[in-house]
Amino acid sequence: MSSELIINSTQQGNRIALLKDKRLSEYQIDKDETQFQVGDIYLGTVKKVVPGLNAAFIDIGYEKDAFLHYLDLGPQIRTLNKYSKLVQKSKGAPQKLGTFKKEPDINKLGKINQVLTKNQQILVQVVKEPISTKGPRLSCELSLAGRYMVLVPFSNAVNISKKITNSNERKRLSRLMSSIKPENFGIIIRTVAEGKDVAELDKDLRSLLERWDEGMKALKDAKTRDKVIGEMSRASSMLRDMLNESFDSIIVDDNKMYHEIRHYIASIVPEKEKIVKLHNGKSKVFEQFGIEKQLKMLFGQSVSLPGGGYLVIEHTEALHVIDVNSGNKSNAQTDQETTAVTVNMQAAEEVARQLRLRDMGGIIVIDFIDMKKAEHKKEVYQKMKDAMSIDRSKYTILPLTKFGLMQITRQRVRPELELQTKEVCPTCNGTGKIAPTVGIPDQIDSNLDFILTKQNEKKVTIAVHPFLESYFTKGVMSRRTKWFLKYQRWIKLEKDSSLGINECKFYNGMGEEIKVD
Repeated sequence: MSSELIINSTQQGNRIALLKDKRLSEYQIDKDETQFQVGDIYLGTVKKVVPGLNAAFIDIGYEKDAFLHYLDLGPQIRTLNKYSKLVQKSKGAPQKLGTFKKEPDINKLGKINQVLTKNQQILVQVVKEPISTKGPRLSCELSLAGRYMVLVPFSNAVNISKKITNSNERKRLSRLMSSIKPENFGIIIRTVAEGKDVAELDKDLRSLLERWDEGMKALKDAKTRDKVIGEMSRASSMLRDMLNESFDSIIVDDNKMYHEIRHYIASIVPEKEKIVKLHNGKSKVFEQFGIEKQLKMLFGQSVSLPGGGYLVIEHTEALHVIDVNSGNKSNAQTDQETTAVTVNMQAAEEVARQLRLRDMGGIIVIDFIDMKKAEHKKEVYQKMKDAMSIDRSKYTILPLTKFGLMQITRQRVRPELELQTKEVCPTCNGTGKIAPTVGIPDQIDSNLDFILTKQNEKKVTIAVHPFLESYFTKGVMSRRTKWFLKYQRWIKLEKDSSLGINECKFYNGMGEEIKVD
């Protein structure tokens, strides 16, 4: 299965699409102003201790105080507090953690007010981004994720991913990491470390230790609410977690991002550096790879299945409900049971894809088409487990109930991704009254004339709906040719199916949008 990562840079941030065999598998938006990402480590202040919840509320700079439960403090919270105070007070280089004497573990059944006090400064890590009306969720069990391992300060344990099943390989990795890891640092071996030699693992470990040391240097001068260690960008973290032999290409349309990713790939997998490519095509990168169309088709309330069936996806405050329907076109089978099984198997695969695409979390209830035979229910259950196996979030799947319902819980660490796929009528803007469509080209002519003659722009690009692009460019004496004869400048036209048929956007030579009233 081929994999491609397509990154589109916009003024609002980066749009990241992962394609598996040309089909959209994951989609994320990495906004420039995004803060409080999972993995970020902050210096916070205890604002309130609530014994009734056995939790505290921490100020890390978000509009609402973040939540920290006693069970998320970790057994070594006293060691963390003592070490962070020592680092802040130190005048020279911070004391290395390997030589630091640890404090006794706290009681698992203890109370939050025995450990934290109001206005106390504390080092915390975001484990759940702000969602809806809730602030971030925090933990004091700090960890730094690398390509092959996760570094856990204030621990000495070496744990290995359960997905590495070979007993000899587990022993090898455990023995190897125990011999090279520093004192007071624990290690969690990731699945991708299977079969890797000591040089690659040691390089990853050194990189994580450098990040920790840089963070402790930053902590020396940090003030409350400051970010001490930041998680890498969404694009880099996806590459770190997913880059493997199946990746064919990574295509970026921004020169700065291209060099950043190329440098990052060279640092972790040098032989893969050549797969990073800079998009210089005439059309936008998401248009060229058909991603815009897939986004429109996949993020609506109703999602079509290959055999003619469809899903209806509803969201509530408490849970997500997905209804599977056969539709009129999926009745090619000879009997109802066979039709139900066929549609349900397709639905299981699509549901798993939708959960990743929309990053749906919490409780998901799927209403499959009723099946009478127990073996068919087992087949659908197994199909769902297979389809979910590539999901990087933690999840639990329960077998189908007597009513044909399947329940899934999926870890939610960031807000669910929602795209507006229903469009307000581009002609009437929802009023029900339209301006004459024959005047749209004249309006574009007028705006273009103003930009070229009054604002003296040298290079102009116009993004329009594909229908309009065709209208302006077809024919020997096309409208664009007339513009060239009039202004002695070639106007670039870009197809953009996200625009309405009477919408257009003007861009200057720097790629910045030109606002025309």
